[in-house]
Amino acid sequence: MKNYFQKVGARRVIMMFVGNCILGLGISIFKLAGLGNDPFSGMNMAVAAVLAMSYPLFQILINLVYFVVEAALGRRYIGIGTIVNAVLLGYLVSFFYAVLSPLYVPQTLPMQILVLLAGMIITSLGISLYQTSDVGVAPYDALSLIMAERINKLPYFWCRVITDGCCALICFLSGGIIGLGTLVTAFGFGPFIHFFNVRVSEKLTGQK
Repeated sequence: MKNYFQKVGARRVIMMFVGNCILGLGISIFKLAGLGNDPFSGMNMAVAAVLAMSYPLFQILINLVYFVVEAALGRRYIGIGTIVNAVLLGYLVSFFYAVLSPLYVPQTLPMQILVLLAGMIITSLGISLYQTSDVGVAPYDALSLIMAERINKLPYFWCRVITDGCCALICFLSGGIIGLGTLVTAFGFGPFIHFFNVRVSEKLTGQK
């Protein structure tokens, strides 16, 4: 383990932790907006509610299933970031939501959209820091990467659409919210993540 941390560097590990914390804050703000979360989080929240189980616990259990696939077919994607994201992200989301929800819940559509945009920017920064740190891919994110490797001529974009689409369908069938927030997380993150990659994350890793 000591050799692993020496190899990846403390800076990248810290970036990963901070990125996951910011990501948890962003997802909680999406939930606060009430217009739908990203498909994976939305599915986990909806199914957990149906099963009368806490969202963080259900997310850990479903990540364990995905981790088996990642370990079997995409071991090179596993790192400390894989474990941190799989185990802690759900608790971070619940913590930040518990802190924010008593303070303010938007009551009108314009305010919901403003909160949604804030969540989008914050989540994009978290994703950028987490991904650029390059110390392990989350089990769910690894699914589409593995599919793109294993299925001939199926681009990563369509693999991600398939996994997100399945999660969105399960979320809907479980009574979860599928709305503007779901669409934004599926198609709107790219430019924001790229901005933070160039302006923040790559500079922190020394890439630029």
